[in-house]
Amino acid sequence: MTKLKIGIVEDELIIAEALKQMLISMGYLTTEIATRYSEAIDIIETEKPDLVLLDINLSGQLDGVDLAYVIKKNFNTPIIFLTANTDPQTIQRVKQVNPSAFLAKPISKEQLFSAIEIAVSNFSAATPLAAPSAADVQPEFIFIKDGGTFHKIYLNTILYLESEANYVSIHLTDKTKLLARATLNELYEVLVKSNFFRVHRSYVINLQKIEKVGIAEIVIKDAKIPISKTYKAELIKLINPANPTGMG
Repeated sequence: MTKLKIGIVEDELIIAEALKQMLISMGYLTTEIATRYSEAIDIIETEKPDLVLLDINLSGQLDGVDLAYVIKKNFNTPIIFLTANTDPQTIQRVKQVNPSAFLAKPISKEQLFSAIEIAVSNFSAATPLAAPSAADVQPEFIFIKDGGTFHKIYLNTILYLESEANYVSIHLTDKTKLLARATLNELYEVLVKSNFFRVHRSYVINLQKIEKVGIAEIVIKDAKIPISKTYKAELIKLINPANPTGMG
């Protein structure tokens, strides 16, 4: 489980440091602070933030709106604009980039928290897998909301999913468990292109985490997960394609 990482692009270092401390106090991670276009591109490429706070006025010839076009095109990362300029011309330029939010300075902690949570929620709903859209590219992580907080979950840390009424328990390699308000079908549709397989109406497993397959159950870490006859033949084909019948 990984905290959300927020990028900060702001040419006034006093404001940037205040934003950084505000974000840390709310439980987010932050990137290094960027003050200009070229510096921001380097930091975003290297540190891969989940969201970028972007001032419109930057040092140098290219401003935040110019940078926003590149972020949208090359990184598919949500953007929240920060600015002291709310004139009609600025607003019109910003609208063309379709940011997740637009906050006028000075910004309160409450405003910032609300804007980030809504931006991530909307982005997750629109693109549940944070990965390139090419069909042959596998996703690396998803965002899951547990209670009032979004968590960045790398797929290789998921052991299995377990349906619990209107929720799904996501069991992770570090022995923690997240409770997502979703159906198992909804999450499985998101994960289906990756290394996950449904073995029971109430369980989806990470194929890479299987330790043992028995007659009626699968062992993953300390958990014994039931497997339905409906799914067992297909599972055997996936894990042992050279001998799909499972017979020696």
